[in-house]
Amino acid sequence: MPHQNLVRRLLLIAGLATVSFAIAVGGATLYFLNFHPDSEKYPVRGIDVSHHQGPIDWPKAAATGIAFAYIKATEGGDFSDRRFPENWRESKTAGLKRGAYHFFTFCRPGREQAAHFIATVPADPEMLPPAVDLEFGGNCGTGSKRLDVMRELAAFLDIVEPHTGMKALLYATPEFYVAYLSNRTLDNPLWLRSILFEPSYNRQPWTFWQYHNRGRIAGIKGPVDYNVFAGSLEDFAKSW
Repeated sequence: MPHQNLVRRLLLIAGLATVSFAIAVGGATLYFLNFHPDSEKYPVRGIDVSHHQGPIDWPKAAATGIAFAYIKATEGGDFSDRRFPENWRESKTAGLKRGAYHFFTFCRPGREQAAHFIATVPADPEMLPPAVDLEFGGNCGTGSKRLDVMRELAAFLDIVEPHTGMKALLYATPEFYVAYLSNRTLDNPLWLRSILFEPSYNRQPWTFWQYHNRGRIAGIKGPVDYNVFAGSLEDFAKSW
């Protein structure tokens, strides 16, 4: 009998531990899915999208209070996002400030990628600065030397920036920043990825912070990336 009581107590403890763990995991998941930075500190919120988000109801998305959207236009030297024309047109109609971004690949010349980008993105004086997506995920030639990558990136910027009349944003993941951008003097504004936690890349100042990669918003059926601007609504309005 004492042995049976001990077994029951152990089973009860194990059951309670399992329930507690499930509650903790559920709570953490709920916190993650609903996380947004302090809106008083960062009142300007936006999203970035590509064809992966599917058809977007831009009026519904804009009605949630977002102020801007970055939209994928191109990748490498010949890939164009099939939803870019629609997203570019409809996001502006919905009243959002929007910018176009290019996924920079390590195995195509920078000049070639720049030519593809400017041939795809219509000139618009009201657009946000062009952005260059710099990351290892989904990229080619990830073992490229820093000098080679930075040379081709400079070639890309030398064409795109005069075309748009603006300094391009450099979007960087932590891994890319450490491998290629750390210990360098950067003239370009940064758009940094740091899920849940405010970026602290060598205390480098940033312009946009991508804080979520599984967010939810009206008008988009699946997950979406969320971002904030480093400044007030007035700062945002004056910047572009």
